[in-house]
Amino acid sequence: MVPNLTLVIAGVFFIWLLILTIFFWQMFSHYSRLTKGANNKNLKAILEDTLSKIDLHSKEIKIIKEYCDNLEKEGLLHIQKIGLHRFNPFKDTGGDQSFVLSLVDANDTGIIISALYSRSGTRWYAKRVVNGKGAEYELTDEEKKVLRAAKKED
Repeated sequence: MVPNLTLVIAGVFFIWLLILTIFFWQMFSHYSRLTKGANNKNLKAILEDTLSKIDLHSKEIKIIKEYCDNLEKEGLLHIQKIGLHRFNPFKDTGGDQSFVLSLVDANDTGIIISALYSRSGTRWYAKRVVNGKGAEYELTDEEKKVLRAAKKED
């Protein structure tokens, strides 16, 4: 009975040794992949290098985010909405020769240019617009219509 017990213990020991060898081989191959391309560096040095690179990249991402936020804020100030309306203000002239042109930014601030055509000539008017309302002068119905149309197209 003792020889059988010895064989059982030897078998268990052999299986245990085989399992440990497999785990060791997996860990060694994983370590080799982690340190691939690193000349004589240990895992600690590689991880410290990776952490320092992460810190550097985090700072760069923060700088890029601030830059994008500034671009977005500045972009709101550019002309974004354009509206055009042609109309005939006088009954004695033919066709829609007169027009209203609005050029406003994202905050509906900009200018409105109106041209009124008559037989004696064309008159041009310009009005400042702040937040969708006339700054110094009240907007006409046509000018309000152009602002609404520019908002809808946006």
